[in-house]
Amino acid sequence: MSASKPKTNPARRFAAVFAALLALCGARAFAALPAQVDGEPLPTLAPMLERITPAVVNIQSKTVVRVRNPFADDPFFQHFFGLPNAPRERIKQSLGSGVIVDAKAGLILTNNHVIEGADDIQVFLSDGRILAASIVGTDEDTDVGVIRVDAKDLTAIPVADSGQLRVGDFVVAVGNPFGLGQTVTSGIVSALGRSGLRGLGYQNFIQTDASINPGNSGGALVNLRGELVGINTAIFNPGGSSAGNIGIGFAIPSDLALRVMRQLIETGSVARGTLGVETQDITPEIVSALGLSNARGAIVTRVQPGSPAASAGLRAGDAIVSVDGKAVANSHDLSNLEGLLPVGESVKLEVLRDGKRREVSAKLAPRLDKLDGGKLDPRLSGAKFEPVPERLRSQGVSGALVSAVAADSRAAKNGLRAGDLITAVNRTDIADLAALQRATAGRPAQLLLTLVRGRNAYFAVME
Repeated sequence: MSASKPKTNPARRFAAVFAALLALCGARAFAALPAQVDGEPLPTLAPMLERITPAVVNIQSKTVVRVRNPFADDPFFQHFFGLPNAPRERIKQSLGSGVIVDAKAGLILTNNHVIEGADDIQVFLSDGRILAASIVGTDEDTDVGVIRVDAKDLTAIPVADSGQLRVGDFVVAVGNPFGLGQTVTSGIVSALGRSGLRGLGYQNFIQTDASINPGNSGGALVNLRGELVGINTAIFNPGGSSAGNIGIGFAIPSDLALRVMRQLIETGSVARGTLGVETQDITPEIVSALGLSNARGAIVTRVQPGSPAASAGLRAGDAIVSVDGKAVANSHDLSNLEGLLPVGESVKLEVLRDGKRREVSAKLAPRLDKLDGGKLDPRLSGAKFEPVPERLRSQGVSGALVSAVAADSRAAKNGLRAGDLITAVNRTDIADLAALQRATAGRPAQLLLTLVRGRNAYFAVME
């Protein structure tokens, strides 16, 4: 009868590993860490990182910013100081990271805020090459950007299904923090589906405690198999400093980033879905008036005719409390969920009506994303309108944004400027582009716009 193999004592194994490390630290000669201790191999991420780090790049972008001296038009200062009339130029630089996801096409995923408005983009590869890059497309609301380089022998990173992530999974962040160069940090998935962060757009973030700092933006969050699960995009610091990591970082799930990327490549923009409802947060007064059980949900104030919500039978006074099983705490939650789902997606809505819960289905229709002023009303000819960015909507800003005004157009002569925010028409508040369209549909005899420009509000009569 053969003798049984003695079991390894975990405490003894740990002591042996610890003793080996102490001996290594105390040795005067440089030595490599042993491959194994007490017959057990030491864990290391090095082989995986050797495969994927060539796919993570550093990005440097430059933007020419034209600055006009506020005293340049003042005759006094012109006479005594001879100030130039032409705006001065300065260069704004931005550092970030990116991930090669298609080596053959040279496509790199990054953050919109890394390359936004850039006039010159350079990509630094891990092998020392420096490449010029062009912008394929950007989406401010999800903070996704796509750039392209023309080069051979690129390495692309494999992409995982981020929907399979679980809280507690180990992850590794790779990027260019503070411009130091490629850096690797590790941690776990701290939470999934994070939203409600002030000042950001549509949100469905992976939260991690892997160190993410300024410059990591656009870099890779990978699992232990070396597969991309997210694009690092934001850090959280309650002290307001952007220069420190406190173990709370956020990444865009790879599934969402790739879906946005495909639309940017195919059409140059991102189509988003809508239910066709206007909503507001549920207040204690509304809870009492409508006999609701609690103050969580989005109360429907208007259902647009012919919309998916109308087809599903929704009506004013309904409280939407969940979408596809995801809780809706307020109107912002509903808007966030709408913006993250693709056009044509069928969703299940849980609705409270007269104190009773019911479930309805609706298929998301394309959201109105631009309007030509001339088609709304001749008095607005030359103006283009777009939705308010989601990062502002999340802060309670509503209305229609003037995205462009043609020179010498009727809209320009009526005083409209690009960047103006239209908040009301004939003193009736408007929530979005659809509301602007309705407010001007009857070609009213008087067209009085309430607009916000900078920090000031104005009335503007369109003639």
